[in-house]
Amino acid sequence: MRIQQGGAVDNHVINRAIAKHTTPEAHANRKYSKKRLMPYFLKHGGAYFGLDDTTSQKLLQALQVKPRRSASGVATITVMTKPWVCRSACIYCPNDLRMPKSYLSDEPVCQRAEYVYFDPYLQVISRLRALKQMGHPTDKIELIVLGGTFNDYPESYQIWYTTELFRALNDSEHIDEHTDFEDVFDDGNPFKVINSSPKVQTAARIREEFYAAAGLARGREALKEQIQPWQSEVNTGISTYNAAFKEVYLKSEAWQQVANMQQADFAALETAQKVNETSKHRVVGLVIETRPDLISAKALHLIRTLGATKVQIGVQSLQESVLRANHRNITLQQIERAHSLLRLFGFKLHIHFMLNLLGSDTKRDIEDYHTLVLDPRFMPDEVKLYPCMLVDGTPLVSAYEQGEWSPYPESEMVDALARMTIDTPRWMRISRMIRDISAHDILAGSKKSNLRQVVEQSAQERRAQVKEIRYREVSTASTDQSELIFKDTKYATHVSEERFLEWCTQEDTIAGFLRLSLPKSDALADFAGVPVQPGEAMIREVHIYGRVAALGQGTSGAQHKGLGKQLVAKAAQIAREQGYARLKVISAVGTREYYRAQGFEDAGLYQERAL
Repeated sequence: MRIQQGGAVDNHVINRAIAKHTTPEAHANRKYSKKRLMPYFLKHGGAYFGLDDTTSQKLLQALQVKPRRSASGVATITVMTKPWVCRSACIYCPNDLRMPKSYLSDEPVCQRAEYVYFDPYLQVISRLRALKQMGHPTDKIELIVLGGTFNDYPESYQIWYTTELFRALNDSEHIDEHTDFEDVFDDGNPFKVINSSPKVQTAARIREEFYAAAGLARGREALKEQIQPWQSEVNTGISTYNAAFKEVYLKSEAWQQVANMQQADFAALETAQKVNETSKHRVVGLVIETRPDLISAKALHLIRTLGATKVQIGVQSLQESVLRANHRNITLQQIERAHSLLRLFGFKLHIHFMLNLLGSDTKRDIEDYHTLVLDPRFMPDEVKLYPCMLVDGTPLVSAYEQGEWSPYPESEMVDALARMTIDTPRWMRISRMIRDISAHDILAGSKKSNLRQVVEQSAQERRAQVKEIRYREVSTASTDQSELIFKDTKYATHVSEERFLEWCTQEDTIAGFLRLSLPKSDALADFAGVPVQPGEAMIREVHIYGRVAALGQGTSGAQHKGLGKQLVAKAAQIAREQGYARLKVISAVGTREYYRAQGFEDAGLYQERAL
């Protein structure tokens, strides 16, 4: 009734209503909660309660759990690959043998992955169902594959893993038709939670039975006990992660049996991708992690074949003395070349950058970051900007105990992060400012879960304009298209002229953008095997913000109002005026149909159209 009368409904209103209609006994047992209301409403629909479509839509928005999760334009599913060796030995990097190197078993995504044996199919269908029950549209999915260095895994595993991601989304075509209100509360058994669709149920059961029959351990305590002898040796420096990994996994018959199953060929991948082009749950972005020293034309060709559109690389620092001090075995030349190759292949560049590394200080960190974001050799599109933390079992502990390293005082760290935030240009997005590490795993360093909020407040107090994308996103707000302003920002890299095209409000919040890359002909000669030729421009990203809109449906946000189509048209006009004859786009599997409608034709790993 409050919604029908035009009143605002937020968490406080919903919680008061729940408390008003709940007995003390039921409240103690959490029989009613916002988490429970959403799946119940989804099961019955607004008509069951006598609500019209408009009121139903507003109520759905009010009941949505964690609305920012899909406010950036897509619903995100993060998955984790199985434990694997690493060719580096960074002194700050966690060495949890239950995880891929650099991750900790208490991180939320790690817990979910471990429970289902790091299986990509099981991870996706579990998260897909969770998103749906929280009220998020799942038509457009960005898949983020974590686990360190993806292209260090065997090629057959990379192909299998990616194929399973697509297959999980394709198999979940009818998941909504089998929604069971009670499933959401069976938190102890994800295999039951995900068994709503008969096809998915059968596949999940077969996969679970396979892992159990192979003899893989299950349960956090059992897994912890299993690796404890080797973990102790790693933590005390007697052994290394890589050496212990061989004992725990490579000599395990169970894990070798699993490895023999986890293989696929390109034909299977291509079939799954083709189905996903018109699937109900389409992949509109696929992100993988790797290292700068593993970036080559050959490697990127494989990554692109897998369907990836964004690559995360761990740069951490541009100071070679700092990289050496932290045993980060990469060079500045490798970092430069990685940026150039990734850009020429059309990928979005997502960089990890750390401050407070051994051998650095806040002044050097700020200067280093300034170079990263404004020097033509680099200039990434997105950055994870976070301070170094001290984690047990890492060589950094010894440096800490000997007084060679210590965390920055909080005021200095916040000041440095605020300066970096202000330095960040409008075409860049700071995706994260702190690792999702549990406070009890941090021996020294910031434990503030709201660090980003503190940093942004500090930047605001300086009366400086914060221009980075995430700060300016329109988020869940409505947008009036007639009031949007078109902006075209030019910047030059060593291999291209970049054009960042935006739709912005009067207050400079961003409703959508497009990244257009105009490669320099003389630079192309220095990079054999790149997919662009002289006279070819590349659209590297199109992103429209606001609430995720179901495919072909309207929304109160900015999506599906023609903003993307207009940006593509403007990009084509700019490229043509600059003398380019063809326009390519690094389309995701699930956006191929969209670009075909814009006049693009399939051309190998990309789509293109004549200008």
